[in-house]
Amino acid sequence: MKMYKLVLAVFLFLIGITSCQKEKEIVVSKTYKEAQDPSPVSSEDWSSVSKGLQASIASTDIRFVKSVIPKIKTQTSWNGTAWKGERTSVQLVLWSNDSINYVRANISDFKSNSGASLPSTIANTHFVKYVITDEFAGGCGYRKPENFASSLAADAFENINSYAVKAQATRPIWVTIDVPENSEATTYQSKITLDIQGQKSKTFTLNLKVIDKTLPKSKDWKFHLDLWQNPYAVARYHHVEPWSKEHWALLEPLMKRLANAGQKVITVSLNKRPWGGQTYDPFEAMIIWKKMADGSWEYDFTVFDNWVQFMMDLGVKKQISCYSMVPWGNEFYYFDESQNKEIKIKAAPGSKEYEDLWIPFLTKFKAHLIEKGWNKITRIAMDERGPKEMKQMLKLLNKYAPEFGVSFADNHKSYKLYPNELKDMSLAFGSPVDKEDLVVRRENNYVSTHYVCCSDGFPNTFTFSPPAEGVFIGWYTMAADFDGFLRWAYNSWVENPLQDSRFRAWPAGDTYLVYPGNRSSIRFETLRDGIEDAEKIRILREEFQQKEMKNELKQLNELVAKFNITEKPDNLEQMLADAKEKLNNLAEK
Repeated sequence: MKMYKLVLAVFLFLIGITSCQKEKEIVVSKTYKEAQDPSPVSSEDWSSVSKGLQASIASTDIRFVKSVIPKIKTQTSWNGTAWKGERTSVQLVLWSNDSINYVRANISDFKSNSGASLPSTIANTHFVKYVITDEFAGGCGYRKPENFASSLAADAFENINSYAVKAQATRPIWVTIDVPENSEATTYQSKITLDIQGQKSKTFTLNLKVIDKTLPKSKDWKFHLDLWQNPYAVARYHHVEPWSKEHWALLEPLMKRLANAGQKVITVSLNKRPWGGQTYDPFEAMIIWKKMADGSWEYDFTVFDNWVQFMMDLGVKKQISCYSMVPWGNEFYYFDESQNKEIKIKAAPGSKEYEDLWIPFLTKFKAHLIEKGWNKITRIAMDERGPKEMKQMLKLLNKYAPEFGVSFADNHKSYKLYPNELKDMSLAFGSPVDKEDLVVRRENNYVSTHYVCCSDGFPNTFTFSPPAEGVFIGWYTMAADFDGFLRWAYNSWVENPLQDSRFRAWPAGDTYLVYPGNRSSIRFETLRDGIEDAEKIRILREEFQQKEMKNELKQLNELVAKFNITEKPDNLEQMLADAKEKLNNLAEK
């Protein structure tokens, strides 16, 4: 018996050693080098933190600071409600005073008491990485980094489930949960387990209530999302030839992410540099303009055709916005056969040079689009151009290609000057559209959206913007009775976008929402969350109207109306949390 106990003790001891060895064998995923903190908070007393890695569930409204100890009440469980087909998010935060802590996150299957289950693969873990940001400080205008306060902002997603959390540092984890459309309406439970080197694992409980309402597939969302794409930034950053096989392979997951957020518009550059050199990677022409020796014109539509078809195949097929007949500076480029070189000319709308350039193009472009079957969804797009140039351009367009219509981002409050031409109109945030105009525009099946840019301190999607502002955009869209939202840059990356989101002009993050390598961000996910809320509002409004549920419709409209504001309230986060809860409560009636 003694020998048996001795053998058993040795056996258990060896198992313990093996267990500890396994615990230490956390292989940390490879990742890129993060930027050094330009302004760490040195006053933090990290010695007050208990030994070992600390962790907690946290609100998705918090953008944690790397050098600051999280000032939150530790939570080990999360309760969330979602529709079938919806994406919902959970944030955890890790911090430690000790040396490097290797940690691995695992998520279990989602199971209900009734026996229903959802696979763990519906949840994806993203360690959030920090990027250098600056401050609003007046918004628009060229800026030197040394003249603006800089810091690190938690924003970029790294799609890995293991990481090395360093001493005296805070590291968020963002978990996205995509609820399948065929889920059973019930409450599911899952566990997030953090395996930590040399330390007992930590476990967190996720309680997900799925209600009996279904969000359509993103391609069927009515929300008109228009985030401008820049394929040339992808080619430059990854050192590949534009439109090469390698380029298309890099573009596909990045643009699929955009399509899955409900994107409706394909961004096309008709001519070179429609916005001058405002981005780090200027837009090249997707159509080659060639003036022959005999004075006639030829156009190569190959890149245009390939790009449009590529985006359509991903599900973005409502509109093609072509920039621009009124580019910044009225500068145009073409290849002149007789001179055997590229020519740059200035041609203001209304001039003979302008007509000589655009009349032959519009004639052939229209014929090409008819052949492709794209003529009815193509718009000639303008960005913040003044009334004088717009009127002259429209005079020509209405004569030679009136069926196109115009897509126009208007910061001149001039939309009333072109009541019949603006098939797609986006107004600068805070510029309302008269109710009677919206009625007429909807009767004509025209699109009316709003946009934010460098001039808007609130709301916005800068790398320093509070996450809740992205969600607010969706609620404001519905409250102000717009059809959707425009943002001028989905991926116009700066020189080193993974390390430093600042740019020579405008507040940090203004030029892009996602990161190289098809990495999402806190900004993009919260914006998407607000769009999902907008779709839920639309669906419930239609249902309540159809079923004549007048009381519920009144409650919904009163709830949404609270967000028709242009100044940030002190309690925005709580307002949104309460509104989301009430929205889901209404959905269950």
